[in-house]
Parts: sequence; structure tokens; C-alpha cells
Amino acid sequence: MAPLLIGDALLLAPLLAKIRSRHPAATVRMTMAPAAVSLFSGRPYGVEAGGYNPRDARTVRELARWPAPDLAFVAGDNRFSWLAAALGARWIVAFDGDRPAYKSWPVDELVPFPKAPAAWHDIAAQLVDGPPPAAYGGEWGEVPSAPFEQPAGRYAVLHVEASSPAKHWEEAKWAELAALLQGERVLPVWSAGPKGMDLIRRIDPQGRFPAPGPSLDLAQLWNLIAGARLLVCPATGASHMGKLAGTPTVTLYAPGAAPLFGRGAFWRDAPFRELTDAALPPRTPSLFKRPVKIDPARASPLGAGDVMGSARPLLDD
Repeated sequence: MAPLLIGDALLLAPLLAKIRSRHPAATVRMTMAPAAVSLFSGRPYGVEAGGYNPRDARTVRELARWPAPDLAFVAGDNRFSWLAAALGARWIVAFDGDRPAYKSWPVDELVPFPKAPAAWHDIAAQLVDGPPPAAYGGEWGEVPSAPFEQPAGRYAVLHVEASSPAKHWEEAKWAELAALLQGERVLPVWSAGPKGMDLIRRIDPQGRFPAPGPSLDLAQLWNLIAGARLLVCPATGASHMGKLAGTPTVTLYAPGAAPLFGRGAFWRDAPFRELTDAALPPRTPSLFKRPVKIDPARASPLGAGDVMGSARPLLDD
């Protein structure tokens, strides 16, 4: 339970898969930021999604219509154990180690936060007893969306925006990568959030390539990515859409971020490449105020040719 942002919600797929395997007949409900709910409209793993915004009392009233849960898992910030308690949860499970201590007062069962390095999504699945879930095999399924004009032929989605400008790749490198893809007879298609059109215009001032991304809602963006031959993006929610949709994906990470939010064990079979760019600010070695060990892999600044070299085998598969 949490007001999970888009990427956070999608990253909990291993937890949902494990809950479903351990409790096949259970009704499973999940809270998240209202914007993410449309990506769960196909009921992956049989999950019913509910939007929650702590600043909007209407979302709390809607969640209160749900029957009180027998079991609630709090992934991440333990302050949302109070939401679980308010909704009448009979047993609340969360990781230990959160600060300050009052955030965990409603928790009935504190699970030790693992000391061994692991991806966050694999860690989250450890809230549920039992062996890890099976590797992802496309169980998310389709995401219904309103019609939109989808590019024809072979195209690559270049999603250039992230939640923080610190994650942004250099604009000139995006333009160079688009030219390289065009040389491979793959149409580059620009994507960003609703406010990202200015960024796209700076990258492609002549408007050489289509830019449908900022005008699409999240479900449409999912289907734009699902139909692509390739997705290239910084570490953002689009990256997780690519993994779940089965789209060959190259994700650009800051140092220390790929081990936490990349392939991990659950997506070990995904057509996914992790590239670390030393020019980006390094990741703080913590998750929800809990210290984590990060492998300090060597990295150098990435050029468009480096990304194209990693993407080419995915295009050829």
C-alpha cells in the first residue's frame, strides 16, 4: 500500500506475481498514484488498482469502499502502514529499518531488509514468504487504450524525459542517436511526458521525426512502446513499461542505479540492456532510507554510438 508513482507501481510486478502464486484464489488490490491506474486496467495478476493521493480526500473515500483486507503488504515507505490500518487491515507486513520509528507502529510483522545486494523489485517480493517468483514471461498482458495514430513499419521510441533533469541524457546525443537509427531504416519517434515538448523541440528543432509521446495518455504510451521495435530511455517509468510489454529496451542509468532498478532476477530473460553513463550524477546508496550495497561498476560517459552498439543486436533479433 502506497501512493506509488508510475515506475514504482510497475516495479512491484514480482511482488504481485508472488502473491498470486502463493494465494491463487485471493482478491488482490493495490494502491498507487491515480495516474498509474490505467496501466492496470487489464487486471495483470488479477489485481484491482485503486488511486490514492494523500492530498485528495476523495481518493481515501473510494479506497474505504473496499472490504477491509485480511493481509496488507507495505512496499517501501512504512508511513503507508497507517493507510493500511485506516482501511481496517487485519495483518500488516513491511520491511524493518524505516525511520523514524513511528512510521512502523501499525505494522504487525517486520521483515528483515536484506543485506545482500539485489534489485529493488526482487527485494520487494521478499515481503511474501516462499521462493522467488518465476521469471517474467509476459503475464502483464495487454493494456486497453483509446485509439491513436501509431507509426507504421519499424520504429524506435526515444523517450527523452525523466522525473528529474539529473537523469536526462545530453540533447545532442539524442539527436545523433536518432540519425543513427534512421540509417538503420528504423524510424525514430520522440516521446516525453505532457510537459516535455520543449525538450523535444530543443533536440529536434526542425521536427525531422514524429513526436506523438507528449500528447498521449499513459495507456496510449504503453501501446506506442509495445508496438516499437526498440525503446531507448533514461531510468524512468517508460523503462519498466518496456520490460513488461516485452519491447527490446536500452535504459541509460546513473552510476549505481542499474543494480537497483534494472533487470534483476525477475526480468532476467527480458530483451533488455543496461547502460551506465558516468556523466550522470551517481545514485545515493539507499532505498526508502535503508542502506543498500551497490556494486561500483566501472563506467564512462556514453555516446550515441555506444547506445547504438548496444541496441543493434536487439534490432537484429
